[in-house]
Amino acid sequence: MHLLSVNFPSWLKPEIIPGLPFRWYGLMYIFAFATAFLLYRVQLKERRFPMTEDGLYSMFSWGILGIILGARLFSTLIYETSDYYILHPWLIFWPFQNGQFTGLMGMSYHGGALFCCLAVIIYTKVKHYSFREISDMFAASVPLGYTFGRLGNFINAELYGRVTTGPLGMVFPEETTRLFSTNEMWVREAVEKTGAVVRGGLVNLPRHPSQLYEMLFEGIILWAIIWFFRNRKPFKGFLMGLYFFGYGLFRFFIEYFREPDADLGYRIEFVKTSLPLAYAHPPFSFSTGQILCFLMIVFGIVWLLVCSRLSDREPVRVYDVNETEPEPVKAEKAGGRNRRRRLRRKLR
Repeated sequence: MHLLSVNFPSWLKPEIIPGLPFRWYGLMYIFAFATAFLLYRVQLKERRFPMTEDGLYSMFSWGILGIILGARLFSTLIYETSDYYILHPWLIFWPFQNGQFTGLMGMSYHGGALFCCLAVIIYTKVKHYSFREISDMFAASVPLGYTFGRLGNFINAELYGRVTTGPLGMVFPEETTRLFSTNEMWVREAVEKTGAVVRGGLVNLPRHPSQLYEMLFEGIILWAIIWFFRNRKPFKGFLMGLYFFGYGLFRFFIEYFREPDADLGYRIEFVKTSLPLAYAHPPFSFSTGQILCFLMIVFGIVWLLVCSRLSDREPVRVYDVNETEPEPVKAEKAGGRNRRRRLRRKLR
């Protein structure tokens, strides 16, 4: 085996308890939401932001609902090449297959991010909060929670990277990866370089653990950068733009180490290639994920330019507990008073 090329930990299994339908991937979602929630609450306390605990739970409920809806819809309608879900739309959110509980198998980050933003926009409009303030605090909370999602992918031994003969390869379990025939020249060359074991003319080659790359760069490093700027941002909305730009940039380049879905391949190929998807990613061929990440980068830049030119661009506001109640709280209380007045009129 190649130096530093390691086997996937044999003790890691997708099920928390074998035989029961409770998987680590689902638990990672709970950890992700909890981490983002706690970091968001830290920021509320730092700034004495006028949002009640009930309001915080309500907003996160809206956001989580948006994530689940968007992630599942994008996964089934954009990444699914067949017309199965188009012809059977009632199965998109059906968590059973062949009579067994499987959960929602297949979630798209980009769809979750888009629908979460839409849900929070609606919430801020209804509650009269500044979307830029709210989204900045989300941007400083979400990436660290995202690390658990990619950790769940790693435990599932899914979304692994391309074949590598370098020192960072990992041999994933045969039941989750694809075996290659030694009839192909590039496979024989990879076997010689890695010392992989050939059985019956087939071999399981080391892969880039791209889930861990994403966990590190799109999760931990991106969170650390944004968290550093949370009280140093130059204008309101800066962290939101930084998040979309940073995530899109990191993942765009990590996609070069990740094998595209075999049924999707490259959506854009400026230079055609005959190289197998599992072995090489030409620099001018772009996967679905890269196209969506490019759009994120563009949106992040445009958002930063727009926000930097708005008049109410106050970067960080720490609310004074003794000052007049801010508009969101006033509106909430006024709504309660109006409801009580209408009830009294009815009782009369």
